[in-house]
Order: sequence, then C-alpha cells, then structure tokens
Amino acid sequence: MTEPARRHIAIIGAGAIGVISAIELLRDGHRVTVIEPATPGGEQAASYGNAGWLSTHSVIPPAMPGTWKNVPKFLSDPLGPLAVRWSYLPKALPWLVQYLLSGWTDARVEATARALRPLLIDAPALHRKLAEEAGVGHLIERQGVMHVYPSRAAFDADALGWSIRKRVGVTWMELSADEMRQREPDLHPRYQFGVLVEEAGRCRDPGGYVAALADHARSLGAEFVAATARGLRQANGKPVSVLTDKGEVTCDAVVVAAGAHSKPLAASIGDRLPLETESGYHVMIESAETGPRTSMMASDAKMVVNWTDRGLRAAGQVEIAGLAAAPNWKRAEILRDHLLGMFPKLPKDLPPAAIRSWLGHRPSMPDGRPCLGYSSASRDVVYAFGHGHVGLVSSARTGRVVAQLIGGREPEIPVAPFDPKRYL
Repeated sequence: MTEPARRHIAIIGAGAIGVISAIELLRDGHRVTVIEPATPGGEQAASYGNAGWLSTHSVIPPAMPGTWKNVPKFLSDPLGPLAVRWSYLPKALPWLVQYLLSGWTDARVEATARALRPLLIDAPALHRKLAEEAGVGHLIERQGVMHVYPSRAAFDADALGWSIRKRVGVTWMELSADEMRQREPDLHPRYQFGVLVEEAGRCRDPGGYVAALADHARSLGAEFVAATARGLRQANGKPVSVLTDKGEVTCDAVVVAAGAHSKPLAASIGDRLPLETESGYHVMIESAETGPRTSMMASDAKMVVNWTDRGLRAAGQVEIAGLAAAPNWKRAEILRDHLLGMFPKLPKDLPPAAIRSWLGHRPSMPDGRPCLGYSSASRDVVYAFGHGHVGLVSSARTGRVVAQLIGGREPEIPVAPFDPKRYL
C-alpha cells in the first residue's frame, strides 16, 4: 500500500548519498530533515577525499577467488595496498571471513557484478543533471577513465575481472604502448598497455560537489540539524524519532545514510549488520604542472590519479583498522612516491606545503554490495550505506531508489541483492 504523499523524513548523514536522497525525497513532496554533525562536503567527510572517479565499470568486488592466499601478506605488510592492523584483527576477523567467502568462486563474483551494474550505469549523466540543478554542472565530466598496465601480460592477469565486466555489458578500448604515449605523453614509459573505459566520468571536486548538493537541498526546503545521531526510537513498530546529542528529532520515517557510522544506528533497532570501515588515503599536489590527461588507475600501485579543482589527486590504499585508529601517514607517502614515479616530470623535491595528505573511512560490507533496502524492524526505516569503493558513483541512483522505497514504489533497479536482511 502506498504511503501518504507527504511525510516527515529524517535522513541521518549528509554525504553524497544523504544529500541526494534528500533532494529526491523533496521532489516527492516530503518534508526532509538532514541530521549531520559537520559541514557537508567538509574535510571530515568520506565524500571529500574521494578519488573523483565516476567508474560505472567498478562492479568487481574487492575479494576474488584466491584472495585468501594473500591474507598473510595483508597481516605482515602494514604498508601494502591492503593491510590489516594486528591489533584490530580479532574484531575484524568475522568480517574478513565473510569477505573472503563472498569472492570464493567466479560465480559469486559475477553475481555481485550483475547486481552492481544497474546501480552504477549512466552515473555520469545522472550526476551531471544533479550538478546542473545545483549550479555546478562543470564539476561533472564524462571523458572516460584509463587503466594502465606495465604489460599486456599484467592485463591478462586481471582476465577474470575484465571478462566478467564484459559479460555484464561493460565495453572498453585497448591501447598499445604507442597509443598510450600519444594520449598520455607524460606517463612513465614503463606502462606499456592501457584500457580506456569511455562510458565512465569524473568529478572535479567531490567535496565541493557534495556541498553544492547540500545547498541545493536547502533551497528546496530541507532542514539541516547539526547533531550526532545516537539511535532510533520506535513505537508500535514504527520510528518516531532520531535520538541525537542535541535532543530528539521527531519523524515519520528514517533514512540511515551515515556511512561508516551507520552500524550502531542499525543496531539500535535490532539489526546487527557486518559493516566495517576501510581507512582510505589520498595525497594531492596542489599546483602540479603535469599529470594525466585522462583520469587513470595504475594497476601496479592500485591507485587512482585524477585532476581535481584542488590539485592532482592520487587515492587508494586500504587499511582495516577501525574508526578509532590513528592515521599511518606512511601509507600516504607511498601514494606520493607512486605518483611521482608515474609522472617523471613532476619535481621530486616538492616542499611539504605543496602536498596535502588525507584519511577517510569507507563504509564496506564484506560482499562488496551496499545495504540498500528496508530494515527488519520497519519499512519506514531505509538503509543506504556500506557502498565501499562505489559510494560517490552510485550515490545518484541510490538517492532515487531511497525515495522510491520510502514512497512504497517499485525501485527502478533490482534491490534484492542489496537487501540488508541478507545478513540477518
């Protein structure tokens, strides 16, 4: 049965997913209150430090068949592309087991890819429309993204992922060493093979984009409450308020889009979900004079390089250490060194003031799929968190789906694979 047209919806979280959900719910005529303790798009936000890729082909989950063989390396190399801090291992172990099992077979990986593809497809166009509405259309560009490899053999080593992408509808252009030189003359010649995914795009300033979307939501009538949500209060099986450090916010329905901070909120109404945080780092050279013409992923460094309006950004590195862990800035230094190595014309003696480092927290579910659907407690509580490495790119369609779920309508994409109850 369709709910009444106008209700009061509380959205917990003002990241990309929260503010876009607010915009879409306001379109439906609802009253919207966004609960967020900090400035939307500020440096504390995961959206701020995003690599800026709108990678519609990022359908392959982090764990693949055979990933279990790398577990000793995850534990022994604290500076590797993926690492687990020993002190956090006991707490992370149940999540890590589910993570490995989710990618245990080719079939499981492909099932996740088929689930994620509808969530990501057409993302540059969806984001461009939102950006234009918010007056920042220039921040979204569809120019394709490039994966660069030291050799064709290195690309072939990733054959499973690329073959699954092909089966779910992703197409690409293969580039020889000469073709790469023509497109990317400043890229180090050790890269001899490339893949250009033309359907993908980029965001020139993720933090500025989210801030603009928040301002747009305000202009449409959203109220923003500067508070930290602590839990949800229910009566007769329905949410009646969000409990915050500044008091209660009454409401008719709730959207939990608090990213890595969503786990205790879901638990407050009985849903114990295996959400984990991945510490992700970026470095940015603020006045770089050279870099890629096309946003790219360096396969050997496992990092994305993208021009932003704030500087040349390199983002990557995954560390399982928990929300309270102190940063390990050596990981950011590794990104810096990889970036300088990729583009030899960048000066090697950059002063510290020219380089900015950042740490944020990716909210990740072990199977690489977000929680996007109703809570077990009530259809008036919608979860929209756990998007891992596809938070920004998937946020445009996620916001649309959130509004459809709140309105009791059939979602525009299949959401059964994202049902939070798969873990309950």
